Amino acid sequence: MKSDLLHLRAHVIKSIRDFFWERGFLEVETPLLIPANAPEEYIDPIFAFPGLQLQTSPEICMKRLLARGHSKIFQISHCWRSEERGLRHLSEFTMLEWYRSESDYTALMNDCRELLQRVAQLSCPHANFFTRNSVKISPTHPWQHISVQEAFLRFGQVDVLDCLENGLYEEILTSVIEPALTDCNAPVILMDYPTELAALARTKPGSPQLAERFELYVGGLELANGFSELNDPVEQRRRFEAANRMRRHIGKESLPLPEPFLEELSGMPPSAGIALGVDRLVMLTADVESIDEVVAFTPEEL
Repeated sequence: MKSDLLHLRAHVIKSIRDFFWERGFLEVETPLLIPANAPEEYIDPIFAFPGLQLQTSPEICMKRLLARGHSKIFQISHCWRSEERGLRHLSEFTMLEWYRSESDYTALMNDCRELLQRVAQLSCPHANFFTRNSVKISPTHPWQHISVQEAFLRFGQVDVLDCLENGLYEEILTSVIEPALTDCNAPVILMDYPTELAALARTKPGSPQLAERFELYVGGLELANGFSELNDPVEQRRRFEAANRMRRHIGKESLPLPEPFLEELSGMPPSAGIALGVDRLVMLTADVESIDEVVAFTPEEL
């Protein structure tokens, strides 16, 4: 029953909050209405008032807090993205984000491992595993770490850079790569994305064509997206402007740039940050396929 799932959702959120408080993270709240999100090619914000958008992610303000000296922060907040609807998508959804200064994306991978071990106890208290598509997935088993290039070559027999050039990346990812991850009995880290797919991430030392970005998959379900943060305001502005050029190329409007963020970015120390879908984590814990089952109301019920 949905009432049972709402109780489970509350326990998952409490477990998340306890996890970060126990580790010395500061819980923060940042504005939901902001003048500008980070411009991205395929993410469209919702304009609520003239000059104000609903946040697509709290990252802009949270990184400004890093620049102001806060070293370990987290937030559970609502986010909005225009025209997103499906089994795994809602236009309004709940996001967990956390950031660490003086860290890189490997520290986030460790956080994910410990967090999933904590939450899995809610799914199966005595065995500590999730179940998805009848597969038992244990976060205590060794996790598989695979580069994006390796995944495309292994599962799709194609080069990821060729897919990007030919506009086939999303199709191959969703129809070939993600289904290949459904039978894994442990979470999978898909890592080291081409820089074209990591607009706010730092490039890998010695491999400028790759970025220190990863996504976390559990039973083929994309759960989180994290990276070592870019803190070069000149390069970040260049990437934002490139995203707006691509938006215009595909018939979309340019988006305003988050100027205060760019002004403070040079003061942000080397850091890492990650976004995790809370609704999807509840779906995973409850072993349900539709996001509709884990929210109090769907848009169609309002």
